Amino acid sequence: MTDAATFAAVFVALYIAHSVGDHWVQTSHQAAHKGEHDRNPGQSSRAGRLACTLHVIGLTITKGIALAAVVLVLGLPVTVTGVVAGLGVDAATHWWADRRSTLAWLAKVTGKTEFLSLGTPAHPAAPATADGGYAPTLGTGAYALDQSFHHLFLGVAALLIAAL
Repeated sequence: MTDAATFAAVFVALYIAHSVGDHWVQTSHQAAHKGEHDRNPGQSSRAGRLACTLHVIGLTITKGIALAAVVLVLGLPVTVTGVVAGLGVDAATHWWADRRSTLAWLAKVTGKTEFLSLGTPAHPAAPATADGGYAPTLGTGAYALDQSFHHLFLGVAALLIAAL
């Protein structure tokens, strides 16, 4: 099996597990509280960090199970070092982004603040498009930026797992 084929199979496994872990395994409590910070009245930074940590643990276990199944069934040539490095980078970056203020900061420094607010009342065109038409949405700019950030690091994780 080539490194490219290993990368592709690992990425698909991680991508599927990411979707399941982020949407089915994550609890409603974790989703609602993982971004809490002390500067928000009545919210605890400790509670936010704990909710985010528990989410990432569940997500990483989900990815580990999916990855193990694909590795065993397809006989992929991966190493413990590669798996630990890949899942470790993925978990750390996922936690960083899911604290919310960090991803909002990244959106700000990259000029994506308006897109970040898409689909929310904070967007300048809400609830309509810039030309005044109906603005249907399947989500928010924040969700799209969150998921694309995670997908980037799923690729990095798959590359580490395939290459190390």
